[in-house]
Amino acid sequence: MKRGFDCLLLASGGMDSTVLAYKLASEKKNVVVLFIDYGQHCKKMEYQTLLHVLPTEYLENVRVIKIGDVYRESNSRMIVEANLWEDSVVADNMYLPYRNILFLSLASAYAQSMGIKDVYTAFINSNHAKEIDCSMEFFTKLESLLFEYGSTRINMPFREMTKTDVAKLGLELKAPIEKTYSCQVNAEMPCGACPNCVDRINALNNIFEEKING
Repeated sequence: MKRGFDCLLLASGGMDSTVLAYKLASEKKNVVVLFIDYGQHCKKMEYQTLLHVLPTEYLENVRVIKIGDVYRESNSRMIVEANLWEDSVVADNMYLPYRNILFLSLASAYAQSMGIKDVYTAFINSNHAKEIDCSMEFFTKLESLLFEYGSTRINMPFREMTKTDVAKLGLELKAPIEKTYSCQVNAEMPCGACPNCVDRINALNNIFEEKING
């Protein structure tokens, strides 16, 4: 008999969720990997990267939810791709209202419909996101709410970690962090300037400097 799923993981092909996938694989968990297509301009790159960087045992477990209509009218640079030769992009330009509430609610509903009690997300405490639903206090309250009224547990094992901590763990787990994709602005190659790119570059630089000085 085929073993049931232990948990659901929200994943995008970025460094944090990839490392978390390898962590769950090291714990021998059978994981449903949920990719959310919310109309982001880089969804094709994210999805292709996700399939390239996941532990091979999870490839058959990938599921996709399409909710692009929610942000159809948005001018966010996460939906409308910027021309980096002409447009000046700042963090406020990438705001998407209630994104984390939406994602975690969807993941919890999907998990519960499959009889899965644990949802994992790779949120870390160094994110630059401007959303009102991106604070540690918010996530703690949402965890309690979803569990109390739906029995779904939200697990955030990286919530007290920095991007550098996650990158180090990724190296320990032999996760292909160098192949991950986290850019919020460009759909073909990392821009090197958006908050996600900056966090990623700083984390890798920190590890390199530690090795040089260590």
